[in-house]
Amino acid sequence: MRRDDRGVTPQSEDFSAWYNELVTKAQLVERGPAKGTMVIRPYGYRLWELLQAELDRRIKDTGHENAYFPLLIPESYLEREAQHVEGFSPELAVVTHAGGKELDEPLIVRPTSETIVGEMMSRWISSHRDLPLLLNQWSNVVRWELRPRMFLRTTEFLWQEGHTAHADEAGAMAETMLALDLYTEVARDVAALPVVPGEKTPGERFAGAERTFTIEGMMRDGKALQAGTSHYMGTNFADAFQIQYTSQAGRLERCHTTSWGMTTRMIGAIVMTHGDDKGLVLPPRLAPYQVVIVTIGRGEEVRAAARELADRLRAAGVRAHVDEREHLSPGYRFHDWELRGAPVRLELGPRDLESGTAVMALRLGEEGKRPIPLESADKILPGVLDGFQAYLLRRATEFREARTRAADTWQEFTGAVAAGWAAATHCGSAACEDDIKAETAATPRCVPLDGPPGSGACVRCGQPAAYGRRVLFGRAY
Repeated sequence: MRRDDRGVTPQSEDFSAWYNELVTKAQLVERGPAKGTMVIRPYGYRLWELLQAELDRRIKDTGHENAYFPLLIPESYLEREAQHVEGFSPELAVVTHAGGKELDEPLIVRPTSETIVGEMMSRWISSHRDLPLLLNQWSNVVRWELRPRMFLRTTEFLWQEGHTAHADEAGAMAETMLALDLYTEVARDVAALPVVPGEKTPGERFAGAERTFTIEGMMRDGKALQAGTSHYMGTNFADAFQIQYTSQAGRLERCHTTSWGMTTRMIGAIVMTHGDDKGLVLPPRLAPYQVVIVTIGRGEEVRAAARELADRLRAAGVRAHVDEREHLSPGYRFHDWELRGAPVRLELGPRDLESGTAVMALRLGEEGKRPIPLESADKILPGVLDGFQAYLLRRATEFREARTRAADTWQEFTGAVAAGWAAATHCGSAACEDDIKAETAATPRCVPLDGPPGSGACVRCGQPAAYGRRVLFGRAY
């Protein structure tokens, strides 16, 4: 298969190969020794740390507290909520032996934490004064994957999971939507992903949830990626784990619970939303290095000037890095930082020092290279980075809108999902969704919260449409 001069298969030839090669060659990840596992390399982990910091701050600002719950969960805990265990049973990793002997009860390696959190909530909540209980956990989880893909579907991945308990449905639903808003904000404002928030159809709900909400992003091959979910659990887990409180009237009431999560899958979303045939394109707010200064020549004067400039940029809040790898040619290093997605590259050599400038190149620079004054670079570049962040969001939004089409007939529907998303009327039947998936590989991504109205007949089966608005369908990761 042909590769371009940076060693990555072009997206137009094979998008899957492009992705698999890029996440490795850009030093984000390596495959782990156990099937489906991944080793997140420092450059990739820094992306996660920056995203984590942005999300963690917002979670704490809304009154949630971080906690930690065990990795190993007794099997009986999962069995208490029937839908939950049925939904997760094909993905479970089970520990049956430990300490040289068979365990009395198998332990489940955490696939998600509703059950263990529910058990603790039942101990910690007794009165209406204990509510709402707002918890969050940063952890790893294990879900056995038959067809793993780095960041997108791996046996072990990292995530944040929120778990809350409330006195009534209104409080729990407000929490569910608050989490969805947090995810939408982080995806849009930090990762430059123009996600669509909406509700999952009944056939796509989280196991054990009453309602599931999602943010859906479109990748550059037209497929959808679920980037975060928020679930209203009703009283299902309160019933299973006796999460109860005494009301102000003295009555024993069941709590209403929620759970919500965002994972390292977001790194894959960033790669596939913004990347091109040259490599990664990183939004400045998540780039490990926002500005990379590439020195040209071997003079100490250039190196000293580059370090001084990097210090001034860091003082201005810019993550700057000096590439002094003199054993590599400048051209090689230029291409390397294109591959790794640095938003801004500054080239600095003896001639630049003489003129008091550095040559600036944006990662998607349509206007080409241009000189900027060294003296004022620390004042200019924050604005350049903000502009690049806005450009990435605008570009991704325009791409999504161009590939999302209203479909009123089956022929229009199949054409739309072959290239992107279809907005169509749908009956809401799980059987109809299975039929659509079998023929087109498309699934209902969500009922958009702010989507266009839709009524009449289902685009596939002709039965009366549900929801009162069009449903987004698309092939998905």
